[in-house]
Amino acid sequence: MHLGQFNTLTILRFTNPGAYLGDDEDNDVLLPTKYLTPDLSIGDEIEVFLYLDSEDRLVATTEKPLIELNSFEFLKVKEVTHFGAFLDWGLEKDLLVPFKEQSLKMEEGKYYLVYLYLDEATQRLVASAKVKKFFETELIVVKEKDEVDVLICETTDLGKNVVVNDTYSGLIYNSDIFRFLKRGERCKGYVTKVREDGKLDISLEKPGFQKIEPNSEIILKFLEKNEGKLRLTDKSDPDAIRDTLGMSKKTFKQAVGNLYKQRLIEIHEDHISLV
Repeated sequence: MHLGQFNTLTILRFTNPGAYLGDDEDNDVLLPTKYLTPDLSIGDEIEVFLYLDSEDRLVATTEKPLIELNSFEFLKVKEVTHFGAFLDWGLEKDLLVPFKEQSLKMEEGKYYLVYLYLDEATQRLVASAKVKKFFETELIVVKEKDEVDVLICETTDLGKNVVVNDTYSGLIYNSDIFRFLKRGERCKGYVTKVREDGKLDISLEKPGFQKIEPNSEIILKFLEKNEGKLRLTDKSDPDAIRDTLGMSKKTFKQAVGNLYKQRLIEIHEDHISLV
């Protein structure tokens, strides 16, 4: 049975407190009555999340937590006590961030990026706001042009820091940001570079020729809806391009070049138009 993760277990028996679930190694755990539904029977398999209750007993739940073991997420502080900060992670028992795992003293009501890990000494699930130590920088199993899962983090002078595949630290440069990115948002991205320090450069657009075709279609559809004219060129302000088409200036120029080569558009001094 894996603490802090979803497990597929078998219903062994029903009791007043709930149903006992078992695995292939003769371990069992209680799923409280409030999580049971009338259609469940002995022998059924059910997917549950395992964590420790307020008395440090292993317990199962069908509720979905906001974070799982060995992953990153922005969570809200519900309470600060002399033990540390307690976070809302979607389950009955709040998640503890000890003071030693806080970069800055956490404040009630605020959101923080944390990493969930299993404390080997206590065998308890613990969150840490000192996230940098949990990023993998040696064993990089992604490569350029790979599609990845991205968690949007804080804004810097260079762009947006991101968590990649819940494993790596990455950055989306300002020049590659063409829409509003909310902190805590999860989206798809693409690796543009694996740096020597183990960090990744990320783009929200598919690299190379793959990203030109869909954006060429966006431009064509805009032209068709606007009497065949678009008052943007390669000299236009990047913000104007983002606001009008939802793409970066670099992508716009590539898409326009593609359409021009296919002789689908004409390029004028202050606009482009359908042929």
